[in-house]
Amino acid sequence: MSGGLLVAGTTSDAGKSVVTAGICRWLVRQGVRVAPFKAQNMSLNSFVTREGAEIGRAQAMQAQACRIEPTALMNPVLLKPGGDRSSQVVLMGRPVGEMTARGYHGGRQEALLGTVLDCLAELRGTYDAVICEGAGSPAEINLRRTDIVNMGIARNARLPVLVVGDIDRGGVFASFFGTLALLSPEDQEFVAGFLVNKFRGDVSLLEPGLDMLKGLTGRRTYGVLPYRHGLGIDEEDGMGLSPRGTVRASSTAPPVGEDVLRVAVCAIPLMSNFTDVDALAAEPGVVVRFVDRPEELADADLVVIPGTRGTVRALEWLRERGLADALVRRAAEGRPVLGVCGGFQILGEHIDDEVESRRGPVAGLGVLPVRVRFAREKTLTRPAGEALGEHVEGYEIHHGVAEVMGGESVFTDAEGRALDGCRVGRTWGTHWHGSLESDGFRRAFLREVAAAAGRRFVPAADTSFAGLREEQLDRLGDLVEQHADTDALWRLIESGTPPGLPFIPPGAPA
Repeated sequence: MSGGLLVAGTTSDAGKSVVTAGICRWLVRQGVRVAPFKAQNMSLNSFVTREGAEIGRAQAMQAQACRIEPTALMNPVLLKPGGDRSSQVVLMGRPVGEMTARGYHGGRQEALLGTVLDCLAELRGTYDAVICEGAGSPAEINLRRTDIVNMGIARNARLPVLVVGDIDRGGVFASFFGTLALLSPEDQEFVAGFLVNKFRGDVSLLEPGLDMLKGLTGRRTYGVLPYRHGLGIDEEDGMGLSPRGTVRASSTAPPVGEDVLRVAVCAIPLMSNFTDVDALAAEPGVVVRFVDRPEELADADLVVIPGTRGTVRALEWLRERGLADALVRRAAEGRPVLGVCGGFQILGEHIDDEVESRRGPVAGLGVLPVRVRFAREKTLTRPAGEALGEHVEGYEIHHGVAEVMGGESVFTDAEGRALDGCRVGRTWGTHWHGSLESDGFRRAFLREVAAAAGRRFVPAADTSFAGLREEQLDRLGDLVEQHADTDALWRLIESGTPPGLPFIPPGAPA
């Protein structure tokens, strides 16, 4: 078998990432050697592979669903927005420059088609099947000429396309039909059918509509996946997140001790790798919410300043909102604060940025004795060390280089030599993403936070973040196995789009 499939969607956030992961996990449980692929990803949530390449976190999660190591081949083009009109372009895991949307779609994107097709071909030559994820909608007719992630790659690689629709949003039948009807006849040839996502209720009430959809389009529906809470793992897009008041999905288990622990995450602009707090939310009794007002910090036991693609912009936002003063007061009072990556840089005394914002010297919050200089070369590593008597692993993605002039190191090597970070009192700062996924360190850190906050909170002794992630991926595989026509999916992956599918007018404009 050397098959493939492209999972497209009627909209962004229709569920392409989790459906792709679910199909991958279902296949690998059948003994199929499978790999994920997304030609082009726009995301502020990224990951570093073992060879030091930066890719989207969603593709790293999908590789885990396949039980393989992620590589740059799985996401050759990553766009990291720096605002509404420009993005950093990461090619094969390395940044190659900043581009406006007009410049990228004006020629650069088309030039990358050969690269992404080569990556896909290499994966297909290595694995039995490659499950590809599209981006946004394949019916974005204004961008079709330069498309390298939806129908552009489906036609070039002759991949069958499964269109996913989020029925929880409403209008799924119109979305399916309209998506198909706005594709050219040549593109429509590769659209095999549909998959309904996030359905609530009695499927028998939906079936007449599915029959009518088949009559209208000549294409079948390959499954109806029910709505399940807590499956939004490793979201792609921090740009579109409106997080105020959002509570990260937490474990349903009650707290082990007598108290819960409240964590407030500052919802700074261009927030990146906000998935760092998922490991906190996985702990029984830890409540994680995103905030954007200083009064919302008052009852928090821990405040987290997450990573950002715009450190100086985020710093200005904190000052405009009054959050900067609240953070400084909080640190002076010895109440716990954690800054990660850009958040770490914000807590320092001085930032010299001629790379990201090009603002030059800027005063930081002055909470930590750290000076930051932005280098043009991006740091992309997978470090490991020790902290609080526990082994810790993480990953680094940053242009800022920190000069630590006092305090204690957060992470050290086995001999106690400084590796990263700075701690003064109950304020911690580190460039390491993912460190809280190390179970022993996370528990030790939360014990310190609880003691400082005067909470009778006790971390669960048996919480395994990696184990919980595996359980989530298995739940995704179960959804596909139990609620999709897996025999038909198998034929689609192995043999391609069924022949003789009708054209649905009007098709794409000339």
